[in-house]
Amino acid sequence: MGFAYRVYLDEEAKRCKIYACSKCSSHLSTFDYLISKDFHGVHGKAYLFENVVNIVVSHESEVREMTTGKHLIRYISCSGCDEELGWKYIKAYERDQKYKEGKFILEKCGLEQIVSVARDRILK
Repeated sequence: MGFAYRVYLDEEAKRCKIYACSKCSSHLSTFDYLISKDFHGVHGKAYLFENVVNIVVSHESEVREMTTGKHLIRYISCSGCDEELGWKYIKAYERDQKYKEGKFILEKCGLEQIVSVARDRILK
């Protein structure tokens, strides 16, 4: 297998908000990729993101019946510590839910917000 390199989002954090894994602080996404905070995961409140880094997507897909209909998903975990974070939408069976395909759910309980190093450099 090879080394897994972590991606750091300091330079990409235009608004200087980075979402990271609450267990190991690996960068996961930025405020710019946040689509909605109005989602629910297995453990409560969850956020929908356009793009996420430093994750491992499971190989196995699962069909889940959710409040908005049936979806094909794959669970995602942190590549830094293997903490379960949420899932990736592979397919939405309802036409009005197609916008979720290829997007990611990150559960709020597994996230922390950190300040971008780029912001610290600007302020000093």
